[in-house]
Amino acid sequence: MATINDIAQRAGVSIATVSRVLNQDETLNVLPETKRKILEIAEELEYQKKEQVKRKKKLKIGIHFSYPLEEELTDAYYLSIRIAVEKSLEADNHKKVYVSLDEPAAKYASLDGLICIGSYDPNLLQKIDALQKPVVFVDCSPDMNRYDSVVISYSQIVNSVLDHFTERNHRRIAYIGGIDTDSLGNQIIDNRLQFYEKYMKEKGVYNEEYVKIGQFTPQFGYFSLKELMELPEPPTAVFVANDSLAAGCYRSANDMGKRIPDDISIIGVNDIPAAKYMSPSLTTVRLYMEFMGETAVELITERIISKREICKKVVIPTRLIERESVKSL
Repeated sequence: MATINDIAQRAGVSIATVSRVLNQDETLNVLPETKRKILEIAEELEYQKKEQVKRKKKLKIGIHFSYPLEEELTDAYYLSIRIAVEKSLEADNHKKVYVSLDEPAAKYASLDGLICIGSYDPNLLQKIDALQKPVVFVDCSPDMNRYDSVVISYSQIVNSVLDHFTERNHRRIAYIGGIDTDSLGNQIIDNRLQFYEKYMKEKGVYNEEYVKIGQFTPQFGYFSLKELMELPEPPTAVFVANDSLAAGCYRSANDMGKRIPDDISIIGVNDIPAAKYMSPSLTTVRLYMEFMGETAVELITERIISKREICKKVVIPTRLIERESVKSL
């Protein structure tokens, strides 16, 4: 492995000069030709800084998910994040360890850090704190002053969907969503519902009958749309919290003899691979789950190596993918 001394000898300069050039010392007074020569030699010798070498150290990273694994069977959101985390750890030659918070903290003493996926209540946070390891949360930010986190903007999701509907003259817009529970059995309010209610109330078109909350499953989407379409004044558009719910809505509309988007416009969330092949193709919000998982691994490894004390909160943008399931009135 090349050293600073090797570069200095090849370039005919001092070790100090090489070090200051490689560390981009702006106070260094050296000819541009000399600086370029040093950088070219460093590249030729494939020189790596000490921190770069350290970064290649094999780390042991714990993975914890707060949701039941069966949830991954009906909603690809968490599944995609978890797989991305595992692939990134494997690509970086790090070891993954599945963590159970019911086990004694001493069992995980050898961990270098922890990635937590899902929603976390104070009870779980207390157990995580007991591990005394650097932590990155994915899909929630319990305390941005204490933990690193990778999240998406639910307000951006909701506003992009409802703007899309209202710009096409829809006013009777329903919402179908799910609800989660924490480790103590308490219900966790979905941010999408809160932002939906806020948006619709500000527009003066909120209708409580248009809100259906249950499970994030195709079955719940199926029966929810049926109930909505049987109202005396049914909605003209439905915002569903994920594409699995949307799939149930599609089946329900078909069984009722309703046409999408002629009788009901639908927008989902996630942009699962099948969304573009649904008939009609589903307009949905693309979430970059793979990028969320990769970013979580980058954050935890960087924090471990650099021993950074200030926390980071990374917000991953989303994108509305326009297809065929929405019509203008």
